[in-house]
Order: sequence, then structure tokens, then C-alpha cells
Amino acid sequence: MKKLQKTILEILKSEPYRTFKVKEISRRAGIPQHEYQSLRDTVRTLAKEGKIVKLKKNLYGYPAKVAEITGQLLVNSQGYGFVSQEEGEDIFISQKNMGVALHKDTVRVRLLASTRGKSPEGIITEVLSRSRKQLVGTFTRGKHYNFVIPDDLKINQDIIIASGREQGAQDGDKVVVTIDSWEHRKLSPAGEIVQILGDPATPGVDITSLVHHFELPVTFPLAVNRETENLPSAIPADEYQKRLDLRNIPIFTIDPDEAKDFDDAISLENINGIYRLGVHIADVSYYIPENSVTEQEAAERGTSVYLVDRVIPMLPEKVSNVLCSLVEGRDRLCYSVLMDLDEYANVTGYEIRETIIKSVKRFTYREAQDILDGKLSNPLQPLLSEMLAIAKKLVLKRQKRGGVDFDSLEVGVTLDDQGHPVDIVRKEHGESNRMIEEFMLLANETVARHVGVVLQENQPQKLPFVYRIHEKPDEKKIREFLALTRAFGFSISMPKRVTPGFFQKMAKQFEGHQSAVILEDILIRTMMKARYSTDNIGHFGLAYTYYTHFTSPIRRYPDLMVHRLLKKYARLATPVINKKELQNKCNISTEREIRAQEAERACLKLKKAEYMEARLGQEFTGIISRVVSFGFFVEIPELLIDGLVHVTTLDEYFILDEKNYTFIGKYTGKKYKLGDTVKIRVSHVDRNERIIDFILAT
Repeated sequence: MKKLQKTILEILKSEPYRTFKVKEISRRAGIPQHEYQSLRDTVRTLAKEGKIVKLKKNLYGYPAKVAEITGQLLVNSQGYGFVSQEEGEDIFISQKNMGVALHKDTVRVRLLASTRGKSPEGIITEVLSRSRKQLVGTFTRGKHYNFVIPDDLKINQDIIIASGREQGAQDGDKVVVTIDSWEHRKLSPAGEIVQILGDPATPGVDITSLVHHFELPVTFPLAVNRETENLPSAIPADEYQKRLDLRNIPIFTIDPDEAKDFDDAISLENINGIYRLGVHIADVSYYIPENSVTEQEAAERGTSVYLVDRVIPMLPEKVSNVLCSLVEGRDRLCYSVLMDLDEYANVTGYEIRETIIKSVKRFTYREAQDILDGKLSNPLQPLLSEMLAIAKKLVLKRQKRGGVDFDSLEVGVTLDDQGHPVDIVRKEHGESNRMIEEFMLLANETVARHVGVVLQENQPQKLPFVYRIHEKPDEKKIREFLALTRAFGFSISMPKRVTPGFFQKMAKQFEGHQSAVILEDILIRTMMKARYSTDNIGHFGLAYTYYTHFTSPIRRYPDLMVHRLLKKYARLATPVINKKELQNKCNISTEREIRAQEAERACLKLKKAEYMEARLGQEFTGIISRVVSFGFFVEIPELLIDGLVHVTTLDEYFILDEKNYTFIGKYTGKKYKLGDTVKIRVSHVDRNERIIDFILAT
């Protein structure tokens, strides 16, 4: 028996990254037919003892030589997942091999043998840290015990709530729960309800549940409130002496209708034939002392979060809506970038100064657009027109460099008094919006270039700074995207060298196409995500060599970091900056930005589902936007809402042609392919899971 075990182990150990069937082990070992059952029993014994691994029925392997790997577990709604590593291929984790790990937990994984040509497979041996301390779900009273069903489809374990730990929750209530113990995958975790959010039908509970699901901070700590309440409202006299006084020039703000804080203003002067464009940003760093409790809280939040019915701010209201809001007619402290532009909108000189301004007017985008279109009269109309002309030149310059431009893919959701969606419309992106965007881009680039080039010339070592970087897209993703575009009727070849201009040309080709919204969305997802870093590699999408975020310190923590660094570099010859600590803050800010984006998207999906729930049975015209093994998704372009047409709802048996993203009827040859326009009827909506199902309308 020991000899047979040794032989089996040697065979499996010879190729530790693949699996073997018992018959192959038998063949390699030269086992005669009459000893086959003994071999099978020995293999099973070795698997039970953990000396070899059983992956699937009759498939065995040797534990990989690489003992263990650490990474983050990402689970999908089907139950299996992958552990991502900083380097190397993702590790496949089957549901049975997850142990007591949950979605986004940091885990330790032991590699298993895997079938040749497939992803490496592993088993989770330890949960190093939980991604979330609390979960949101629905409290359910059972016959024998009570439990909470998590809202997150990627967490498929109900949490048992022992008697006395319900905190008064009623059947069906939305609750926040902690997991206190979980011994084994086959056993349900046990937990305790720590907060009752209420009946899901109560207005606002649905979004409040999302807020807790993403662990967004609801209130500010008492120490933060005390610190900010003690901030003086009046500007000290010595600040008037130290700063550049710009109150004598026309400076104004242009923001969305619903904006409550205004952190950027603009100005334009003609000085001896040279345009001086001013971008004036609220000087938040003046009011928030470095390393104060308020700054620590802002660093932890990372960004403001904009949900459909509320804003979760990065800074307390007294700072964001009062002291640092550039309201009309009030003196305000700013950090300004004053750029001299030639006739081609090239920056020929600039100043970055601490200033005092007084906004002469608060415009909304709509008002500014009406003035530019001649629909509304205003004394600032000539100035706005000159600004627009400069902005158009800036757009052309950026396009020549290859910067990618997209139309707005945002929708606005109008809610009634009860929080129910009554209208969904695509947000317009007019010239006034573009003008402000271009000026902010120019200011951000100028600041980044100032530190990365000008200040660097006189420094023996690199000055640590916060850059907004965007890496070149992955070649594999680009090829996959090009294959998709062929299904939409485009014929675009892979370039020899991937440049921003290549993406710009693609975006240009999509303009006017009936599936432009879908194609642009896929193109955006093909490109890498921008992030914050102390190592500058440029911004691929914008085609900038130097870029940062300077213009929104009220709602983005990296901008506040940039302001502080600029002040230190202006005042100190050799400032001491801990680059490692700065990079750590960049990483946290990127993580918080991603969390905010996920929360905002989930909130929109929730309200879109509720909107369609009220339209069950109604018909719409849409475009097939995705083709999957179990059906295809149809997007309604004007609403940016998509839903699934399941293959089982079609009128005959359909076969999927994966290569051409097409379903083909077995008997009639009828086809449904990517990009087709179809009529659909809303058949089912699950608001809690944010799922919308369609059927084809006849």
C-alpha cells in the first residue's frame, strides 16, 4: 500500500499544476486491470488525508509548489470567484473552496492543481481581513430560527440571528447586521442586528440601505463638528495684506442648478492684447489645519458622494457651504491659477497665487448657455463669449494631441415627495459645461507641469506630488473591444502603436450611430481607470504628460493634498515630504473614489428599477447591448436603462454563435445579434436586487 501511495504521489508531483484522472494514473503507473480498484481506493484515501487534492469528480492533483498567495477575493453572483494578485494570473475559487471568506475579503490561498490551459485554481485557507464589518439585509422570522438575507447577491450566506439579538426588528425590515462567528462553510454564520433601517416601503429606506451597504459615513464625529464650529467666519486682516487682491475684476461661478457649494470661479482679462484666464479655487487648506481631526476625517472619506436624493459630503457644512463656498457678493479666500494665453490659447506665462476674490454673479449652466445663445441678456455676455471662444481653441488643441472626448452619458432622476422616480432624462452637456471643464483641465495641467517641470529644475531630487494618472489600456481588452465593434458593423484594425488618438478616432466613428451610447460606454470600460499616484506616467485618455486634481478641494481630498504641497513648495526651499505616506493617501483616495462611484451607480440602478417597476407591461424600443450565454441585454438609449431578455422567453430554441455575438433560431434561422434594434416589454422587476427583465414584444 505504501509503495502504491508513493507511486501515485510521484506521478502527481511530476506535474503539480494539472489534474489527472484515475485511468491516467493507472496507465502511467503500469497498474494491471485486476489492481485498478485498489488504485482507486488508494487515490481516495490520499485525498481524504489531504496529501492530494480532489478538484472534481474523478480528477485529482498535487498541491502546487507555490505554497500560498495573498489577495482579494472577488465573488460573482453565480457563487464562484477569483482572488486577484498584484502580479500574476487571478486564482479561480469554487464556491466549496471559499471557506468562510466573503466578497472583497483579503485572503490567503493555497494553489491547487488545475487543468492545463485553464486558470489556476485555489482553496482559501485563511481570511486575513474582512472588507466590511457590517452587512445590510432583510430580517426574516423563521419557524425555528430568525435570519437576515444579505442584499448583496455576491454574499449567498444567510446570517442566523439568535433569540434576543433581533433588537426589536420586524419581519421584512431592512437591517444592518454584524457577523460574530462563522466556523465552517457548511454552517451559516451567526450575527447580531446593530441597526434597524425600517420598512423597505418607507420613503428613503432604500437609499439609506445602500448608504450602509457601502459603509458610507452618515454623520461627522463630534470632535470634527466642534473643530469646524470654532472656525472664525470673518477673514483676518493680515490675510488681506498677504494675498493678491482680485476683488476689482469680474469673477463669477457657473455650476449645476442643484449645486449648493461653489468651489471654483473663473475670470478673463485682456491685458495689452494678452488674455489672462483666471481659475479661482476655494482655499480649503487655510481653514482645515494639517493633521487636524477634520483633515483626518476628510482623508478617510476621500470624496463627497452624490446619490439621487442626498449628498454625503467630504467636509462639514460650515466649511463646504459657508466658509469655502464662493457665493455671490462675499469676500472669499482662494488659490488661483492665472494663465496668460496667446491667440492660439497656448499658455505663455502663469502665476499660482493665494488670493482674495468676490464673485459678482452665480450662474447656472442653463443660464450661462442662454446668455451665450442670446436668449438672455446680461452685462457679462461679451466676457462669456470671449471665454467660449478660448474654450473652443482649447478643445481643438486637446483633440490634436489625441485627447478622447465623449458626450455625457449621465441621466438625471426626478423624485416626487415620497422619493419615487417620476422622470428619467439624459443630462444635457452644453457649451457652458464644456467651457468650465476645459478651464479646469487647463488649470490642473498647468499646476502639474509647474511642479513636475518648473520647480523640478532647481531640485536635486524629485519633488513628491499627487498626480492624476491614466495608464495605456490593456492590449487584450482592446482586441476584445475591436471584435465587439465588428458585430456593430465597424471594421477597425488593431494599430501598431496604441495612442490616445486611436481611441479618439474610434469615438469619432461612433458619432451618429444608433448604438453610439452603447459603443462609447464599452469604449470607456475598455480603457484603464484613472487613479492617484506620486509616480507620474501621464494621463493617457486626456493625452496629458502632466495632470493633477487641483480644482475641487471641497469634494476631493487629493485636491486638498495638492494645495498643501503647492504652499509648502512656494514657502520652503527644501520641504520634507514623506513620499511613502503621500502614496498611501493616494491609494486610499483612489479606493474611496471607486467606492463612491459604485454607490452612485447602485443608487441609479435602484431608481431605474423602481421607475420600470411602475411600467410593467409597457413597450419600449431598445438596442441589443450585450450577448451572454443565457440571453441578451437590451438598452433603452434615452433612459440609459437595460434589462435581460432570457433565452427561455424566446419563441423557439436558439443557439448562441459566440464568435458573432448572435442567437440563431434552430428551426427558422431567425437572428438576434449585438446592435439589433428590438421592441421589448417590461416583464419583471426586482427592485431589491436592481434587476430588470424584458420579453420581446410581438
